[in-house]
Amino acid sequence: MRVWTSEHIFDHPWETVTKAAWRKYPNPMNPAVIGTDVIEREVKDGILHSHRLVSSKWYFPSWARKIIGSANVCYASEWSQVDPANRLMTLKTRNLTFGRFISWDEQMSYNPHPTDPDKTLLRQEAVISVQGVPLTSYIEEMLTSRVSANASKGRLAIEWVISKLDAEVKEIKHEVKEFTSHARKSTDDFIKTAKLSLDNLSAKTEGQHQ
Repeated sequence: MRVWTSEHIFDHPWETVTKAAWRKYPNPMNPAVIGTDVIEREVKDGILHSHRLVSSKWYFPSWARKIIGSANVCYASEWSQVDPANRLMTLKTRNLTFGRFISWDEQMSYNPHPTDPDKTLLRQEAVISVQGVPLTSYIEEMLTSRVSANASKGRLAIEWVISKLDAEVKEIKHEVKEFTSHARKSTDDFIKTAKLSLDNLSAKTEGQHQ
């Protein structure tokens, strides 16, 4: 059995990071994850509970595929909770594919940094166990290295999503500004035209009375 742990600090508020976490896949940093499907979702006591099926590609070397088999698409079950009142998001993921040989349990938590509320602390832990096949220790070590690499890619993906969200907000603000400017110009032109028409009408009326 191998246990892997990690902590990472994002220079963004909790609300920003958790929004990005929901939109993390797909991303160019980790193309191995090819899809997420919501199986169940409900709000209970102010907490959002979600169950998703995560689809991905596991690129095992040929010798490992001969030992544990191969699959075109691998699946994992992800359970999450988002508690906005306490500003806590937790995720627990377990592999479904290769379950006879591999047990891969991962936990993640996002909460505000204890000394800086404008930052977010991510804690991760993965417990990996391989049994019933040769070279169990070697395969566990290989999978642990993959967990570490994927975690780095996942953090980069969240930063990538945050950049996208910032760009989207800027674009919306620009479009609103352009629309407001156009609407204001159209209103000013209408007022000028109406005033000119009234002035012309007033001049004609005065001419008729003279």
